[in-house]
Amino acid sequence: MQRFEMVINGESCPSASGEWFDTENPFTAQTWAQIPRGNGTDVDRAVQAAHAAFSTGPWSQMSPSQRGLLLHRVGDLIARDAQKLAALEVRDNGKLMAEMLGQCQYLPQWYYYFGGLADKVQGTVIPLDKKGYFNFTRNEPLGVVAAITPWNSPLLLATWKIAPALAAGCTIVIKPSEFTSASTIEFAKLFAEAGFPPGVINVVTGFGADVGSPLVEHPLVKKITFTGADSTGRKINEAAARQFKHVSLELGGKSPNIVFDDADLDDAVNGAVSGIFAATGQTCIAGSRLLLQESIYETFVDKLLTLARTAKMGDPSSMDTQVGPVTTRPQYQKVLSYIETAKQEGASLLLGGKPGSAPECGNGWFIEPTIFGDVNNKMRIAQEEVFGPILSIIKFKDEDEAVALANDVRFGLGSGVWTKDIGRSIRVAEKLQAGMVWVNSYRAVSYMSPFGGYKDSGLGRENGIDAIREYLQTKSVWINTGVKTANPFVMR
Repeated sequence: MQRFEMVINGESCPSASGEWFDTENPFTAQTWAQIPRGNGTDVDRAVQAAHAAFSTGPWSQMSPSQRGLLLHRVGDLIARDAQKLAALEVRDNGKLMAEMLGQCQYLPQWYYYFGGLADKVQGTVIPLDKKGYFNFTRNEPLGVVAAITPWNSPLLLATWKIAPALAAGCTIVIKPSEFTSASTIEFAKLFAEAGFPPGVINVVTGFGADVGSPLVEHPLVKKITFTGADSTGRKINEAAARQFKHVSLELGGKSPNIVFDDADLDDAVNGAVSGIFAATGQTCIAGSRLLLQESIYETFVDKLLTLARTAKMGDPSSMDTQVGPVTTRPQYQKVLSYIETAKQEGASLLLGGKPGSAPECGNGWFIEPTIFGDVNNKMRIAQEEVFGPILSIIKFKDEDEAVALANDVRFGLGSGVWTKDIGRSIRVAEKLQAGMVWVNSYRAVSYMSPFGGYKDSGLGRENGIDAIREYLQTKSVWINTGVKTANPFVMR
């Protein structure tokens, strides 16, 4: 049994209460570590430390180039420890080693990119219409950032927040998911090793009511960045509005993966499987709705079922495993309940639909890759985010109906279009109400390209140049170069 401690003001520490809670391995369904159960006292210590670092500490005196150099250094340390971090993530959240190692090896690029961007945050000189004034703008960091991260890809999604926030000059308090806190704690230690001053990075662990709420409501927190369920995101947005805090929210989706009859069907089948069964469906951009043109429905479904049946379930630490367990016990029960709901609503079960019972699944929270046909877009299985390995297949007649069905949900995060017609790909991409559109591909991301959603999928953008703007505010500076004040009661 391992014990992990929080990171506050550059030091590892238990919670103020001295309480702990267990964290489980999804593959074994056994407790493997204990995490500090934080509360409002811990939150206040962390926020005060972050505020001091931002306001008066060495961090506040660093030039943007110096901050960028530190980000480069931490990138090097992440590259050094990628294998160790990936193994910790797999043990804690049950995702595949093949994917988590790839993510951890890719993480340094965020720190190199935003490290290079840190000293390129520039203001502008404005050629005013008023003579006798010099006007310029400054882009300044917001201050203390509260980052609340989910359990499905803890380090990747934390990095999407940490790297641009630090490049902008902010400091940060991270509240990881109570289900997957261990990797974030170990990750935070690398920043001290890289030379970041105390208080710049803090990690407070615990539950939403004990840690998340006081963090969101703390008066010294100026920005909240959250990835998770839309129901929680709505509460955060409401709480933040009471103090006019800046907010960015990535709240998941119900993404359509649209296959037209002129597509390369073998590629599209691979894209459909990747879109939903990779990461056991536990990804915000999961292509959980497969929209198939009627003329290819039977042929495509046959190919899809043939490929999906070959998916290898088992130990996520094995590099050849393709489908791992569901990360949390509550989520496992939730996914199973959606399977029953889909049956009751009249969807046809084509594959899976039950817990994984093969010997290689052990005692873990496995659910077989599940495919439903005859799905109506009004069914709950087509409208609500399941966050598990469940695919809904929906027929469409033509391009207009495909777009209408794709947009007929309250979410708008990702979408896929499979066609050989370049004109159609552009037309459909323009009409889809989604923050990302992949054409003849699916589930590709980069530190260089903005990520975020429309509608209930959230506010703001992560990654790319857009991300650093989420942590900045603009100041306009007016300098009178010699104009006399003629009438003090009239606007200049």
